[in-house]
Amino acid sequence: MRFLLDTEQRAFADSLNALLTAADTPGVIREWSRGEHARGRALWSRIADAGVFALAVPEAYEGLGPRPVELAVAFVELGRHAVPGPLVETVTAAALLREPGPAKRLLPALASGESMATVAYEGSYAPDGDAADVRLSLAADGLRLAPGHDAVRPSLDPARRLTRLAPGGELLAAAPPVPQALLWARLATAAQALGVGLALLDRTVAYVGQRTQFGAPVGSFQAVKHRLADAKIALEFARPLVLGAAVTMSAADVAAAKASACEAAYRAARTALQLHGAIGYTAEYDLSLWLTKARALRTAWGTPAQCRAAVLAARP
Repeated sequence: MRFLLDTEQRAFADSLNALLTAADTPGVIREWSRGEHARGRALWSRIADAGVFALAVPEAYEGLGPRPVELAVAFVELGRHAVPGPLVETVTAAALLREPGPAKRLLPALASGESMATVAYEGSYAPDGDAADVRLSLAADGLRLAPGHDAVRPSLDPARRLTRLAPGGELLAAAPPVPQALLWARLATAAQALGVGLALLDRTVAYVGQRTQFGAPVGSFQAVKHRLADAKIALEFARPLVLGAAVTMSAADVAAAKASACEAAYRAARTALQLHGAIGYTAEYDLSLWLTKARALRTAWGTPAQCRAAVLAARP
């Protein structure tokens, strides 16, 4: 199958790229990591105005979806710019809220960007629970609206502030569609990771073209070219898997896309770190914001081993 984005989808990606390029996302990320959410929420509203979150919300609840292909296109751009906040979790929440009562009450605000959501299994950590307006807990008896959260804990990715959700709260659904929600979570994570990997590669190519050694740009050295080519090939192989999974929305395809994209982004991160040298390790250097995100996304909503197992389980 030959899959290409149509004119509208490419224009959508370009408009998001332009919006996020003008937003100074490194500055937003650093403020978000300190618990200062004002600029992050303003950016969130602009992303919502572009229709991103509405793509995961059915039209019956003031959304535009479900439209997984366009959502994947959007999340590649969100990853490319390392946008902070519970992006994947908000999409996952939209997939979980299918009971008419809670859906009517909560989904319109998620689609419009008025609210952001986080989701976690009971007892585990929820990303950005301190910033989220809707905190969903997957408990033993179903989906609950958590009444609060405990203290914030730092994570590897500074843009993912972790909290444990408080137990109890309103029961929203006794049998939420967890498998379907997991598909959306993994697809959004895969697309976001692909964008992170592409940004890391672009930044590294630019850096090795400027840095000189022995009187020549280090990017002209054969060993450097090979490392960059390997990272590029991995990302280009992951891209059609992500877009193809958005078309089929099958568990095996989405799991394969998630494993491939996250591993490709992780490869790009290791390559970027090695080719930048010591400066790549410093938290003050913007590259670190993409490096840590690539590592965090690799295990979010399914480790590589879990995703590969899902692919194998689907084989006849």
